[in-house]
Amino acid sequence: MSDRGSPPTTVATEDEPAHGVPTAGHAERKQQVLSQGIASVTETIADAVVLKDGDVFLMFGPDGALPEGRKHGLGLYFHDCRYLRTYRLRVDSAIPTALGVTTVAGARGAIELSSRDTRSIEWSRVLDGRALTLTDVFTLHNWGREATQLEIELSFEAGFEDVFEVRGLLDEQLGSADPPEWRGRWLRFRYHGKDGVVRSLTIELPKEFAPRSGPSAGAKISLPPGAAHRVEVRLRVEESPRLERAEDVDDVGWPRRGTFSSDSLLLDEVLDRSFADLRLLGSTLHQRVFVAAGTPWFATLFGRDSLIAALQLLPYTPAVARDTLQLLAELQADHPDEYRDAEPGKILHEYRTGEMARTGAIPHSPYYGTVDATPLFLLVLGEYIAWTGDLDLFDRLRDNVTRALEWIDRWGDQDGDGYVEYRSRSEHGLINQGWKDSGDAIIDGAGRIATPPIALVEVQAYVYAAKLAIAGICARRGEAKLADSLREEAEALRARFDRDYWMDDLDCYALALEARKQPLRVVSSNAGHALWCGIAPPDKAARLAERLMAEDMFTGWGVRTLSATTRGYNPVGYHLGTVWPHDNAIIAAGLRRYGLNGAARRIADGIISAAADFDHRRLPELWTGFSRRQYGTPIRYPVACHPQAWAAGSVPFQLQHLLGLRPEAAERRLRIVRPVLPGLVGWLEVHGLKVGDASVDLRFEARPSAPEAHPRVDVLRVRGDLDVTVDRGEDR
Repeated sequence: MSDRGSPPTTVATEDEPAHGVPTAGHAERKQQVLSQGIASVTETIADAVVLKDGDVFLMFGPDGALPEGRKHGLGLYFHDCRYLRTYRLRVDSAIPTALGVTTVAGARGAIELSSRDTRSIEWSRVLDGRALTLTDVFTLHNWGREATQLEIELSFEAGFEDVFEVRGLLDEQLGSADPPEWRGRWLRFRYHGKDGVVRSLTIELPKEFAPRSGPSAGAKISLPPGAAHRVEVRLRVEESPRLERAEDVDDVGWPRRGTFSSDSLLLDEVLDRSFADLRLLGSTLHQRVFVAAGTPWFATLFGRDSLIAALQLLPYTPAVARDTLQLLAELQADHPDEYRDAEPGKILHEYRTGEMARTGAIPHSPYYGTVDATPLFLLVLGEYIAWTGDLDLFDRLRDNVTRALEWIDRWGDQDGDGYVEYRSRSEHGLINQGWKDSGDAIIDGAGRIATPPIALVEVQAYVYAAKLAIAGICARRGEAKLADSLREEAEALRARFDRDYWMDDLDCYALALEARKQPLRVVSSNAGHALWCGIAPPDKAARLAERLMAEDMFTGWGVRTLSATTRGYNPVGYHLGTVWPHDNAIIAAGLRRYGLNGAARRIADGIISAAADFDHRRLPELWTGFSRRQYGTPIRYPVACHPQAWAAGSVPFQLQHLLGLRPEAAERRLRIVRPVLPGLVGWLEVHGLKVGDASVDLRFEARPSAPEAHPRVDVLRVRGDLDVTVDRGEDR
């Protein structure tokens, strides 16, 4: 395209690797998609407002505008393409002052603007994902006693950039754009993609607007005293042929407002926002519902992220997990493909539908460069059946389960040492393939980038839990021999893991084993995932918990990804010292598993308290690692996604584990084991908790005489056949 400049980029090349990554072993990779230390090199989006409906989303500034230029990440997006990148309102040649912004719902928003003391503009906007339209209504008010005239001008610029180009990770000019075209009061932009798809943006303006120089239009509007005038602008995105039609995502029964209620207004607002954001991120592919990872960078299907979000929703909306598992099973790799890092039985990392993916400029159609999605697929299937008792889904996915287990044992463990490790075979793939997948995320104690193959600590824990989960299901299905074999393999892994990963002098598990089985001797949050999966012996779990809650790890808002005493720690590094809500939720769940309730509660209180300082009580993807004592407020990470799926699900997930909810759907039973309330809560109710084909409403209330004791539990209502027991059984 002729209007595209050269965006800032940190893509690694043979001559100049990104972010200090050493050239040895990496020089052959001419382009490393997502190998940087940050998610994007665009300008900050920390204060951006997001509207989304289906596969269309809009991200704009607090003043409603999309600024000029292309270095920002704001815009109107559809199917991995930024259709509109500039949208400016001027009144009398000046940009109005923003007074406030509200998001009425996920697809609706409003901005209040001021133009001189007696004039104001209400800018309301509605996205329609089915019609692929954005409808903007400007209501001009004259509050004065005299008539006034306003000169209104709207200017636009369409870029049709692939999201990878917006992020500054790749600089590709694939297709060509037609000049902007006026047809009466319709302004049309059109782009001919190299993938054979014609993408267009049509803007319909009111009849009083007339074209001006370039892609802009204006009008003079007279307002009598006390009068108001309405201006409606409609924008429509189109692609021909249409790649994928969004289906209705509401059939899965998303949690409603009030699923949780408590005596903490903050907690109620955080939970309502959490469920609203998860619903907002709901998308469809192949007529299956899943939760997209996050806007703006990851508004698509991710194996790891979508599975974890589905897991977080399980007690409230199990149908999302069912659809996600079926969708990922349909897309499971069935043959080796080095370009896409695919191997038989592997679950995908990321599925893109943009021009770059469709033309093969990037391998994301889909891309399989993840080492943890496959065991997580099995783990989530096990949890789904525990909550629903739906063994029929296991039967339908039986071949997929077999192939996933074979991938773990053969392709995931190519050297036969009993650990799943990764080394990218794709020149365009990820260097790191765990959840910390930036290129500089996995380091040793000296801050040196780890050398593949890399066996991450949390991945071994996921494999352990996955094999036990599938063993339990196989036993129910009469496959006793396979069940026994999987249990033996899990126990052997547990013994090896304890021997090879534990660092006795650091009271922590190693971040990973790198080439030549050398442990990466750093204290990281990854080790906390081992607690969630139950692979750690109790004595080491207690020592690890104390280490994770030490000052160099726990900020007051949450556990850092990396110890502040580690060489290579960076409080604003994407994975090198920041705080991630989902990471903390998993750690808190692990602490509860071992009865380490005080630490679990501190993490929950920190994350919930942090939400108070973010707009709309929305937890972003991550924030920086500066301590609460240092600043008193969480410092934003400038290009963090928001809303982001597993961040939105982190507080509901923590509450599930704090409250000790143990489903046994096959036995039509819910066990509540040693419940704990967050420190800022006196009582809490949860409504519509689903176990099998039944549901239950529960109330938890702290004991005034002993607030640290287990709260009182009342069963308010049961719908269907369900036995609810409250016990003081083993925490593990």
